[in-house]
Amino acid sequence: MSVRMRFFSGKLPNILTVENIKHERFSRNPRIARTLMEFGWVREMNEGVKRIYSEMESAFLHEPTYSEPGNKVVLILENSITSRTLCIKDALEVKIKDYSIFSVDEKILLQYMFNKNEQMTTRKASELLGSSISYSSKLLKSLRDRDILAWYGTSTRDRSQYYKLK
Repeated sequence: MSVRMRFFSGKLPNILTVENIKHERFSRNPRIARTLMEFGWVREMNEGVKRIYSEMESAFLHEPTYSEPGNKVVLILENSITSRTLCIKDALEVKIKDYSIFSVDEKILLQYMFNKNEQMTTRKASELLGSSISYSSKLLKSLRDRDILAWYGTSTRDRSQYYKLK
């Protein structure tokens, strides 16, 4: 298990505590926050904290832990690749019938698409697997034929064609 800690100098502002940081909003400099929102660089105040919680949850990781030792704020993010891989595998086994019969390469593609929630192109599959375009194309078509992936494109020669998990 790897642990990443981040230290912020100074204590949390008056209305924020380590218990309410997930839901409470506060900006140390509201003018800068408003300007960043107007330029579209952030969507709302406290977006970073919400995103940390959301990203950790979607990756099947423990919630972040905040503490205030002394005159600083400490954020601890725990990552367990083994635990995360098992959770993704379990989720895919629930979502996809007969998941255990897929090849190793098929599982790599499915896990990548599930974890990243991204579309897959033949080129991306080829790079991910370290295989030929032809092999990757056959693999993706096979997953489509088994009704695991949906194909999007106008023709087989469409350069913008891609696959998504159903």
